Amino acid sequence: MQMEELNALIDKTATLMVQYERRGAQIDARLQSLGEALQGLTQMLPAVVRDSAKGLLQTLPGEMADTVRAGLGQSMGMYRQNMDAAGADITRAARALAGQIDQLRSLHRRLIWKVTAAAVVTLALLLGGGAWLSMHYTRVIHDEQLSAELMKAYNGADVVLCGDGLLCANVDGRHARYGERGQYLPVKPR
Repeated sequence: MQMEELNALIDKTATLMVQYERRGAQIDARLQSLGEALQGLTQMLPAVVRDSAKGLLQTLPGEMADTVRAGLGQSMGMYRQNMDAAGADITRAARALAGQIDQLRSLHRRLIWKVTAAAVVTLALLLGGGAWLSMHYTRVIHDEQLSAELMKAYNGADVVLCGDGLLCANVDGRHARYGERGQYLPVKPR
């Protein structure tokens, strides 16, 4: 589940970067076209002024000067407006990118904490399970050792099955008796 979230996050980041690059390319193209338009205007301006000066400035010098100033002011105003709009677009895109980078950092920190917590819980479960298994199998081994000692004693004793499923033993009457009332005698070895 965490890998899916991480892959989704990587996909979102890649999409955001592609959008950012595309937006930057659009802004660069717009700035380039505006620069070319301004360059063209700048190159055309001396020729226009010269031609106007030859013919119209002789008859209407004041009117022509006002017209040239108005044309330049309008071109510069449009250029300034376009530059301001491009700057605002870049600022908005940079703010959006910064916000998404902050979100990615936050997600990364949370992911690190989750992975660390999962590792600690897993380690605790492994240690607890190992301790329980160790204690369990220690008891099982102890019980099996007692059973093995008992089976060894049974194999060494002179014991047989008598009629009707009874167990008969060849006892050694010369040894001391055992039990609370002395009811047990040792069995002779085979």
